[in-house]
Amino acid sequence: MVTILLYKLIIVLGIVGLLLSNHIFTNKKSKKKLICPLRSNCEKVVKSNYATLYGIPLEVLGMYYYGGTSLLYALAVGFYMPASVFFFLFWVSLSGVIFSLYLIALQAFVLKDWCVWCLGSAGISILIGLSSYLAYFVF
Repeated sequence: MVTILLYKLIIVLGIVGLLLSNHIFTNKKSKKKLICPLRSNCEKVVKSNYATLYGIPLEVLGMYYYGGTSLLYALAVGFYMPASVFFFLFWVSLSGVIFSLYLIALQAFVLKDWCVWCLGSAGISILIGLSSYLAYFVF
């Protein structure tokens, strides 16, 4: 029962992450200034050389990650899935956590500026990773 609740939590977190990534993407695409709620310089972060991976904007990768994670966990709630699928999802989530920590370190030590939207996305990714770990290894 706890496992299903964790899956549902991951689905909700994934949807929130998808919306957050879409917010960043939409603002960048429309060339609107990304307003930072804490008066930091979100623009410096989201328009830096580190804002893409192999030419793909990180917020687009985030939308795929969050959307795919939500979809797969939603399927897991409704249908039987073999343990290997959950093991795969755990490793994908762990990869998301590691990448999020890397991006936080870039903001702190290289860019020396913060993007609250990006930190929110990293926090969501970390919560998904923790929930995935608990669902797979603890419950």
